[in-house]
Amino acid sequence: MFFSPIGKATLELVRNLGAMAIFFAEGSVKIFRRKQVREIVYQVFYIGAKSTNIVILIGLFTGMVLGLQLYYTLIKFGSEGVLGSVIALSLIRELGPVLTAIMITARAGSAMAAEIGILRISEQIDALYTMRIDPMRYIVSPRIAAAIISFPLLTAFFDLIGILGGYLTGVILLGVDKGAYFYRVHAYVDFVDIKGGFLKSLVFAVLVSTICCFQGFFTHMRTDSYGAKSVSLSTTSAVVISCVMILISDYVVTSLLM
Repeated sequence: MFFSPIGKATLELVRNLGAMAIFFAEGSVKIFRRKQVREIVYQVFYIGAKSTNIVILIGLFTGMVLGLQLYYTLIKFGSEGVLGSVIALSLIRELGPVLTAIMITARAGSAMAAEIGILRISEQIDALYTMRIDPMRYIVSPRIAAAIISFPLLTAFFDLIGILGGYLTGVILLGVDKGAYFYRVHAYVDFVDIKGGFLKSLVFAVLVSTICCFQGFFTHMRTDSYGAKSVSLSTTSAVVISCVMILISDYVVTSLLM
């Protein structure tokens, strides 16, 4: 009896992971069907362009806080000259992809889950089946494609603005040499670091879009609630699971890249 709940939870986890893997495979294959471009462009605007302001704001203050904290740490060792490289590497390798993905999950991922969940409980997805329109191609595939396009671009914005935020704190407020700051950024940031950050953003894009669409698409199959309540629970589950998976996958990808 002690192992029964553990076994049940494990089997449920494996079942859900398998279902989401099949869900993503079907949705990603249908990206390449005809008449997808217009919907993909709209989703890129909704997921990417409309998330730009919050990403820039968070990136700016993340860089400024990093500059402040790292300066008072490095100055103890007489190494404040490497402030630019430490900020840039911290943002490009880790903080940029992770915080960007979490911000997009909070803003666009929750909206995806709620919107698709409402389509499901209002039987609009069933109506698409009736009209012989594939809901996966019409609803899910454009969102997956848009996330794959938007996440790396927003990560690049976050990294750039974060480095400028570190410049504001380190150079303008604390007096670090301007030339030394940008020289260290240029000297110590390699293409391998940039590639690793973009790889993480692509992994996060796949996870977030798949989880949020999956939770919304199968809202009607929840056993803990129904109707509007099920939509709220699906949205909450989508955000929580996405954030947890972002952190878990960040560790996995980082360990593989080391």
